[in-house]
Amino acid sequence: MQKPKEEKQDKKLKILAAGDIHGDTSLAEKLAERAQKENCDLVILCGDLTMMEKSTDNIIGPFAKRKEKVLLIPGNHETVATADFLADLYGIKNIHGYSVKYKDVGLFGCGGANIGLHQLDEKEIYDLLKRGFDKIKYLQKKIMVTHVHPEGTKMEKFTQIFPGSSGVRKAIEKFQPDILLCSHVHEAEGIEERVGKTKVINVGKKGKIIEI
Repeated sequence: MQKPKEEKQDKKLKILAAGDIHGDTSLAEKLAERAQKENCDLVILCGDLTMMEKSTDNIIGPFAKRKEKVLLIPGNHETVATADFLADLYGIKNIHGYSVKYKDVGLFGCGGANIGLHQLDEKEIYDLLKRGFDKIKYLQKKIMVTHVHPEGTKMEKFTQIFPGSSGVRKAIEKFQPDILLCSHVHEAEGIEERVGKTKVINVGKKGKIIEI
């Protein structure tokens, strides 16, 4: 008897990725419910979890309650210290400048943005991404996670205020990850496009399910 095709599918990593929650606890609850219902292996939060650092309560709690595995990065509304605090509190991982491996997929990230109070310069964005990438570059499948979108993409056209990042663009071109997950520009939520071989997805607050 032939084995069912699902076995091959089981090897895929199923991710729910979202960003720009901005302290909305009911949204966090909905996303956590969706991750559980869809049997996701991993939840990735692409920054702006808070509203100017004032609303950390119960943003990660709904995911922790359901025992979801979570990776996060800071956005431009919270510092790396706040992201580290949330990661430590809930036993999850902040991949700002770091990487992890799930199944056979390497994930690496850089939070923050090239604007705002806690802005990073473009070299720092690239260097943090390189630091994470170097640890997982031997893996065949790779996902890059940022808050800000790359320079020279459709996403830039949705905003006059938030420039795309040349550091993120350079990282895509050099490292050629399979997927880049970002958020930041609310109006570009759900937009998918390609930069070379990389699929760039603005996951937005509604979230996206990705399988790789």
